[in-house]
Amino acid sequence: MNPIKPWLGALALAAASVVLAAPPADVPYAWKPVAIVGGGFVDGIVFHPAVPGLAYARTDMGGAYRRDTATGAWQPLLDWLPLSEVNLMGVESLAVDPNDADALYLACGTYTNPAVPNGAVLRSDDRGRTFERTDLPFKLGGNEGGRGNGERLAVDPNDGRVIYLGSRLAGLWRSGDAARSFQRVDAFPDSAWRRDASDGAPPSWGGSDGKATINFVLFDPTSGKRGQPSRTLYAGVSVVGRPSLWRSLDAGASWQAVPGAPPAHRPMRAALASDGRLYVAYASEPGPHRMKDGAVWRYDIAQKTWADITPERPGAADAFGYATVTVDASNPQRLLASTAGRGRGDQLFRSTDGGTTWKPLFPAAQFNAAAAPYVADTPLHWLYDVKINPANPDHALFTTGYGGWETLDLTQADSAKPTHWQVMATGIEETVALALHSPTQGVPLVTAIGDYSGFVHTDLDKPAAGNPKPPFFGNTHDVSGAELAPEVVVRIGHARDGGGKNLGYSLDGGKTWREPRTTPEGKTGDGFIAVSADGQSWVWTPKGGIPHVSHDRGDSWTPVQGLPAGTRVIADRVNPKRFHAMALFDAKLYASDDGGNSFGARPLDLPDGPALRAAAGSNNHSNRGDDRGGQDRLYATPGREGNLWLAAFHGLYRAGDGQAFKRLPAVSQIHAFGFGRAAPGAKEPALYLVGTVAGRYGVFRSTDGAASWRRINDDAHQWGLILQVSGDPKVFGRVYVGTHGRGVQYGDPR
Repeated sequence: MNPIKPWLGALALAAASVVLAAPPADVPYAWKPVAIVGGGFVDGIVFHPAVPGLAYARTDMGGAYRRDTATGAWQPLLDWLPLSEVNLMGVESLAVDPNDADALYLACGTYTNPAVPNGAVLRSDDRGRTFERTDLPFKLGGNEGGRGNGERLAVDPNDGRVIYLGSRLAGLWRSGDAARSFQRVDAFPDSAWRRDASDGAPPSWGGSDGKATINFVLFDPTSGKRGQPSRTLYAGVSVVGRPSLWRSLDAGASWQAVPGAPPAHRPMRAALASDGRLYVAYASEPGPHRMKDGAVWRYDIAQKTWADITPERPGAADAFGYATVTVDASNPQRLLASTAGRGRGDQLFRSTDGGTTWKPLFPAAQFNAAAAPYVADTPLHWLYDVKINPANPDHALFTTGYGGWETLDLTQADSAKPTHWQVMATGIEETVALALHSPTQGVPLVTAIGDYSGFVHTDLDKPAAGNPKPPFFGNTHDVSGAELAPEVVVRIGHARDGGGKNLGYSLDGGKTWREPRTTPEGKTGDGFIAVSADGQSWVWTPKGGIPHVSHDRGDSWTPVQGLPAGTRVIADRVNPKRFHAMALFDAKLYASDDGGNSFGARPLDLPDGPALRAAAGSNNHSNRGDDRGGQDRLYATPGREGNLWLAAFHGLYRAGDGQAFKRLPAVSQIHAFGFGRAAPGAKEPALYLVGTVAGRYGVFRSTDGAASWRRINDDAHQWGLILQVSGDPKVFGRVYVGTHGRGVQYGDPR
């Protein structure tokens, strides 16, 4: 996914002018995901070895999930995390207790940069329905490089009180009380994991991925007996050119490098077979970015011998590494290993003789993308975890950057028959919503999604038919439509692999799409698009660039006169000739009455003084929230010409045509804002707001023009960071919530 550095601070705002009323009452809502399915990096899967069908999945920025049946839908476990705890939505590692069917442990923390809080271990004794929390004295990097490695968190199979956690920046840690507390394992040598010159320069992106992180901890269950800690355990460290595989033979009291372990690459994942052989996947880079080289090795523990069992050797013209190797619990000779970063598409190899010989599965495999049709356009990539169901050797899963796949006939490959794969991610929603458009007629919703081409949702509960194209976007930044001509929809984004235009439009409500003849010279797919009420004029503001207008569906474009570079434009909802724009921190309001060709300016006077300019933050963040969110923006009221709302980060304002803005009471912070169908008999459209009202954070609805608000989400449905919100103009009460990492959620009054 697109990495972010989460804004976490509770900004001290000058809110003296805000009238604080009693906390808003709740309106009960039922919440469901808008079905996209997957959409993000599922970077780890763990089966419970003793409970058939019970499995867990972790994601890099969208929480964790539980699956209660072998091929059922995944259930989200961390939707209760509020904005203030968004750092915990990135799950670095997860672990189960083999002897306790209900115990679950999540190591949570998205980034290691200094601006974010430390990580935490969430522990559950009811399979993730509820959690208790143990704060850690260090940070975790669930959305940093190497996030597909692991597992860094491990429960002793002989003594569930003993849990180890390998960190990125602070060494190895141990708990003796089932994760209620952790202590640093001082016996694990600092020289094993601290960076030195041989590790090379850190990559340009990925935070701690260039540092010598501890990638996995692995117990040997045969080295102990029930109720006593296992004597033997292994730890893999992401270093090259020096010892990277370490072992303790005395329950962690001392550690030694495993003799003969290959030093050329980083250990990514490892599996210990029941016949006493240790398998390790190696790669030149932590991933999931591109690799230069890699290998798979087997260590015979009893014989103390290593063997290179690499299925296919990377070459200079086809560089790749190996992400993982896994063993069938019912047969230690059966293995799966996956490549990482292979330019022509990653490969999954199978061995039935302990790695002596291998067979690639995908050349003969058949894939059924019906559960998420958009993935048919996406190559197989980021296979950083592969698991064989311990209760069924025919059932295997592998993860991808968009969810993952599973088969129920794995062993058919052993008799030269094709395996059949289906999307395994139903229930997992991990996309980032950058814009939401609910037209006045037609489909319920059109979404602009980070990393994807966006979607036209004809049925909110069923996945869209596929990526809308042409053009085929690798990232969709904005989508908008015409208020009075809802069949006109326009979206902008980055054309995939440099092909096609960076704008696409539909004249039939999203059924079919076209590319314009031209786009403004030098313009990228970033920025915003505004569509006039009649659909005839489009104003495109590229990020940091001069806005351009087209009146002929992109056959030609003209620079807009009178607007500073980077100024976002919105269309009036009634008058097709009118557009509005704002420079909040320069206290300027702009208007056009000639279809967006030129704009005139007037002062933007706020009753409590000018807005304070946002302080520079890291990546997408400042002291005014995430700049991809709906705050600090101008909005035009449906059905009222010239009627405007200013959803500033620090409060809500409204102005009639040509009038001064007035501040509305109770609202002290905004992260997203939008309109929906008016309540029966109401004169005002429904308003939806994500932020703080009367001192309470949540998702709110007003049916009386912001005179009063009701909270419509609950503590179980908070989804960390929310970027967008929009009502549906066709259905009163229906609201769409665009999250960062939990997809798009929709709610209806109960």
